[in-house]
This record gives sequence, structure tokens and C-alpha cells, in this order.
Amino acid sequence: MKKFAFIALMFIPFFLFLTSCNKDEVINTNEIAFVATASGSQEIPAVSSKATGSLTGIFNKTTKVLTYSIEYSGLIPTLWHIHNGASGTNGPVVFNLGTAFTSPFKSATIALTSVQESDLMNGNYYLNIHTSENKGGEIRGQILKK
Repeated sequence: MKKFAFIALMFIPFFLFLTSCNKDEVINTNEIAFVATASGSQEIPAVSSKATGSLTGIFNKTTKVLTYSIEYSGLIPTLWHIHNGASGTNGPVVFNLGTAFTSPFKSATIALTSVQESDLMNGNYYLNIHTSENKGGEIRGQILKK
């Protein structure tokens, strides 16, 4: 009986660990989460807009692909891109997101080069959504690690 009690006591901490974990809390060390919250105040120069947007993404360190979902409201897009530029600066388009303006919009990049991966990891990418009223961009959100 003592042997059974000893074995049971050995497995209780393991069992408690497994049952206390939520599947959403499991961390895959091969993936990095990214987020962006877009607004007119982040545009350079800032614009007055009630529109909002967001990007949530997962970067896979093995495939080098960023899979993402974009949502927006309060605007009618004419263009949208992911640009290279640090917070507070404008930069060139890195990824043109096409003309399928749906919300939510789900897509993925091609495999990033080592330079592109470095720019992503260092917070040098931003989402920019353009409209006919604000051709330079109506809302912008810096893409940062979550």
C-alpha cells in the first residue's frame, strides 16, 4: 500500500500541471505572436479619423512566414500595405496586400529574407490602410511582438 501511495504522490504534481493548462496558454517556441493597433494618430503626419484597425499575426521561425489577420472599421480602403519603417517614420512598401478589401482579411507573407525577419523582429514594419480621402494613409499601426 505504501508503494501505491508513493507512486500516486509522484504523479499528482504532473496531473495537476496538465489539468491546469489551458490549450491557449501552451507556448510553441517556434512561433512568435505579433500585433498592431491602427489609428489615424499614428500616420505621419497624423490624420483625424474615426477609423480603426488591427493586425494579429504569427511568425513561424522555421518557415519564415508571417501569417496574419487584419480587421478594420470606419473606412473604405483603396490601398493597403505592410511598410518598412520604424515608429514615427515613413518607409517603403514591403508587402502589397492586394485589392480584396475584406474585414477580417487573412493571409500570409512569402518566406521572409534574413533582413526582412530582422526588420520584423525589431518593430520596423507597420500596417498602413489608405482611402480616397487620405491617399497617404488613413490608419497606421506598428507591428510589434505581443
